[in-house]
Amino acid sequence: MSQAPCRWGILGTANIARKNWKAIRNAGNSALVAVASRDPGRAQRFIEACQAEAPLTPAPVACGGYEELLGRRDIDAVYVPLPTGVRKEWVLRAAEAGKHVLCEKPCAVSGGDLRAMLDACQQHRVQFMDGVMFMHSRRLPLLRQVLDDPQTVGTVRRIASQFSFKASEDFYRQNIRASGDLEPLGCLGDLGWYNVRFSLWVMNQQLPERVTGRILDEHARGDGGAPVPVEFCGELLFAGGVSASFYCSFRAENHQWASVSGTQGYLTVPDFVVPFFGCEVGFEVNCPMFRVRGCDFNMESHPRRFAVHEYSSGVPDSQEANMIRTFARIVTSGQLEPQWGEIALKTQQVLDACLRSAREEGRLVNTF
Repeated sequence: MSQAPCRWGILGTANIARKNWKAIRNAGNSALVAVASRDPGRAQRFIEACQAEAPLTPAPVACGGYEELLGRRDIDAVYVPLPTGVRKEWVLRAAEAGKHVLCEKPCAVSGGDLRAMLDACQQHRVQFMDGVMFMHSRRLPLLRQVLDDPQTVGTVRRIASQFSFKASEDFYRQNIRASGDLEPLGCLGDLGWYNVRFSLWVMNQQLPERVTGRILDEHARGDGGAPVPVEFCGELLFAGGVSASFYCSFRAENHQWASVSGTQGYLTVPDFVVPFFGCEVGFEVNCPMFRVRGCDFNMESHPRRFAVHEYSSGVPDSQEANMIRTFARIVTSGQLEPQWGEIALKTQQVLDACLRSAREEGRLVNTF
C-alpha cells in the first residue's frame, strides 16, 4: 500500500515559489493543496500562471490570507517564502497550527528570532528545514567522499567561495531584497547564507571560533528604511587553523564557485548553489606538481573530474525536488530530524557575527 502524500500549502507568491511549485509536482510524495496571499486575486493569478506551465490535478485553491491557509485541516506542511522581516510571525503561527515548516533563507532577522522559531517547532512537534537546495543534491555525498579521502585533498586548510549576481537598477527600486524593512540582511542573507552553509558543511557543522566581516557597499532605497549590504566579504576562523573566506554581492556578475584547499590538493566547484544547465553535476580535484629541472620551472596540472548524473532543475532528480521529497518523507514518517534546524541556526549565528563585525569596522568577533 502506498503512503499518503505530504499535503502542502504555500504562504506567499514570491518568485522562488514557482520553482518549488514544480518541485512539489516532481517529488512523487507530495501534493500542493493551497496558495495564500493577503490578496486572494494575487494568489489566484499565481496559481493560474503555474498551472499553465506545470499543471496539478486537482489545481490548488487560492486562500485570501495566511490565516485561512493555516486553518485548513488538509495541509500538513507549509513552504514559507515570505520576506525575512515578517517571516518569524508566520513561522510561529504555522508551528502553533501544527504545520511543518520549510522556510526560505535567510530564516530570520537574527539568531534570537530563529531560536524562538525553532523552539516553537519543537514545542509543537513539527519539522523545520531551511530551503538550501544544494544540501539535497546527489553531488554532496560524492564531495564528502572525496574530502574524506586523505590522499585526494588531504587535511582541509582553506575554504573560499563567491556567490554574486549583477542586479539591475529596477532591482534596487522594486525588489524586496533591497529593502531595509523587508530584507535587512541584503546580499549577506540572500547570497551569503549559501557561502557560510557550504563552509560549515565542509567543516562537518563545526562553528568557527571567530569571524570578521566587511560591508563593501550598501544601498538605501530612500523610503526611510535602513541601508542594506549589497556587497560583502567575510572571514571565518576555525579551531586548528582552518580558515574560510567568502564574497557575496549584487554588484558582480553571476559567479557561484567554491574551493577547498588541503595538504594534498584542492577541489573546485564552479556552480555550488545553482548547477549549470545540463544532466550532470560535478567538480574537479587537482593535485598540481611543481618541477624544476635546470632552467625549466614547470607547474604541472593533474586534474580529475568527479560527477553524478543529476539534472540541474525542473525534473524529478533535481536538487529542489530532492529537497521537497526529503522533507515530505520526514513529515509522513513522523520521525523528526532536528539537525536541519540546528544547521540553519548555526548558519544564522555566523551571519549575525559577520554583520556585527562589519558594523564595528571589521573587528574580530567570537561566534560562541
